[in-house]
Amino acid sequence: MKKIRIGDTNFTVSAVALGIMRMEALSVEKAAESLKTAYDAGINYIDSADIYGTGKSEQVFKEALKKSGISRDRLYIQSKGGIILDPKRSHGSYVFGKRYDFSKKHLLEAVDGILERMGIDYLDAFLLHRPDPLMEPEEIAEAFDVLQRSGKVRHFGVSNFNPQQYELVQEAVSQKLLINQLQFSIMHTGMIDFGIHTNMQDERSIDHDGGILEFARRKKITIQAWSPFQYGYFDGTFIDSPKFPELNKEMQKLAAKYQVSKNAIATAWILRHPANIQVVLGTMTPAHIKDSAAGADVELTKQEWYDVYFAAGNDLP
Repeated sequence: MKKIRIGDTNFTVSAVALGIMRMEALSVEKAAESLKTAYDAGINYIDSADIYGTGKSEQVFKEALKKSGISRDRLYIQSKGGIILDPKRSHGSYVFGKRYDFSKKHLLEAVDGILERMGIDYLDAFLLHRPDPLMEPEEIAEAFDVLQRSGKVRHFGVSNFNPQQYELVQEAVSQKLLINQLQFSIMHTGMIDFGIHTNMQDERSIDHDGGILEFARRKKITIQAWSPFQYGYFDGTFIDSPKFPELNKEMQKLAAKYQVSKNAIATAWILRHPANIQVVLGTMTPAHIKDSAAGADVELTKQEWYDVYFAAGNDLP
């Protein structure tokens, strides 16, 4: 498994992470099988959030980790906090917030809850989960200092932040924000499209993210790509979808060449970008975990990367 460094540290981890959002739907036995499959494939990074499965995903993880026989010290475990759940709209893997809350009190309580549910003593990384427009950076700084001094959190980051939001928090906290978790896949390429279409007037020239990709590269921030096989927000996977015949044809050609699955090609396409991106898998199916992780060992040529980009419906000016 290819390794990457998180940020500009010596925090070296697998280029593919396992996200446990959907673990709430599994039995402990099935969850343990998923964990073991990921670990055997070289994945040593776990991504969670306190809202996943309204907390149940982390509870299942706790028991699955015990059953898997994998030592906690062999894993890097990350979670996110800052969303207050709306119980009326949240069920199973589909969770929605009624507000975001980055107050010191809530962040400290969120981490304590995560540690208890996951049955661990510390998090390797804790991310602010979606930007709170009412955030007060000084309160975040106080919370981060308490969490670091207590040994409960070792590293920090954000999720779905634009560059100005990132800088607003970074200027207040003493810790380097190492991570920004963003949606990115072959079918979600806005952060690339606008750069290619600079000085144009078409739809793809619109910058929706404040130049987040180039900003992350300049600041040595690790982008964690969530929903790597999805199109839209949560519309479904583009792999084997009849909606994307050209893309699947191109991916199948490359899959045959490299003797891997199309999932692996989708993973390899993200990792081919030089921005130090980590792919977060959301699947809990052991076969898909293994297939997708294999993409970390495939290095597409530049032309192959562009051919996949074109097959997804993109162009060059």
